[in-house]
Amino acid sequence: MTTANASDEDWKLLLSFFPPNWKELAKVTEALKGLRQDKSEENYMRTLLLHLGCGFSMRETVVRARQAKLAELSDVALLKRLRKSKDWLYRLCCAMFEERGLVAESASLPTLRLIDATVVKEPGKTGSQWRIHYSLQWPTLVCDYFKITAAEGKGSGESLRQFPLKPRDYVLVDRGYCHASGIHYAADRKAFLTVRLNPDGILLQAPNGSKFGLLERLKSISATGQMQQWEVLVPFEDHAPVSARLCVVRKSQMAIALAQKKLRRYASKHGTQLQPETLVYAQYVMVLTTFPALEFSLQQVLDHYRFRWQIELVFKRFKQIAQLGHLPKYDQDGAKAWLYGKLFVTLLTEKLIQHARALSPWGYPLAQQATSQPVA
Repeated sequence: MTTANASDEDWKLLLSFFPPNWKELAKVTEALKGLRQDKSEENYMRTLLLHLGCGFSMRETVVRARQAKLAELSDVALLKRLRKSKDWLYRLCCAMFEERGLVAESASLPTLRLIDATVVKEPGKTGSQWRIHYSLQWPTLVCDYFKITAAEGKGSGESLRQFPLKPRDYVLVDRGYCHASGIHYAADRKAFLTVRLNPDGILLQAPNGSKFGLLERLKSISATGQMQQWEVLVPFEDHAPVSARLCVVRKSQMAIALAQKKLRRYASKHGTQLQPETLVYAQYVMVLTTFPALEFSLQQVLDHYRFRWQIELVFKRFKQIAQLGHLPKYDQDGAKAWLYGKLFVTLLTEKLIQHARALSPWGYPLAQQATSQPVA
């Protein structure tokens, strides 16, 4: 009598959620090229997922892979395989993103750079904290820059200065990068920037050089979905001010209520005094942009930032589901492969959760059966 192996059954079910061409992508990216043994795509992927999905160390992964008869290799060989799989994992992520419908609406849109940073910690009680700075191109999903710095100390914070910018780069960042120094850094390199406004972190001037009265101008935007833009200047030390546009749209009443509730909860939890203007700012989405006005209208700027927020949500879930909290000490290629692998695990998990909302009693979707045809 053959003993049922639940792991084999679960693996076959998990494979049904993979992109249909996942094996072909392994050949295209040459992930298996040069391997003398264990050339099975399935065994290769299962071994990688022990490390990426289950969080096992390199040594524990190779032991478990050997016990499961997936691969006979050392931890050094596994690291080499991880490096070789970078492009394969990247292409798998691209395929998963395309399934979600997150593709560019028009080929005429410029390539955007989505920049962000996050803090991770090395394993162990005494593990050091590190900050990952990464830049992702859209719609190609290519990680065009990757850097790891200490989490604390001079030159380690979230800043555009962590990234090399070139002329006509179109950069989208969140409010953590809303600093005059970063805006001037991008302008000096002739790059264009769109950033969520942090009213408390930056000084804005009217075109005549006077202080920009933000609260007073927001009073003119009272209807849900109403949009407005103003020309502003961003001064910085002894540099000439940078010209920009402040693009604003009013949120829905429900979105306003949720944002203000979150602010009150945060103030109550931390024992801080909530300023009245903070509740006013919560009623709007405010974006500061240097994107050319002739190429990007007010609505296009806001649409682009909303599009970036969809990607930001993906990365937030990426950090939570994939447990991006312990970055192994790899070289840059190994670290990129590890990040792409974690992103693939996240997208796969979300796809499983989506299907599980309509869970069947037997745990998997029924295969389509050919209907019988009457003989005439």
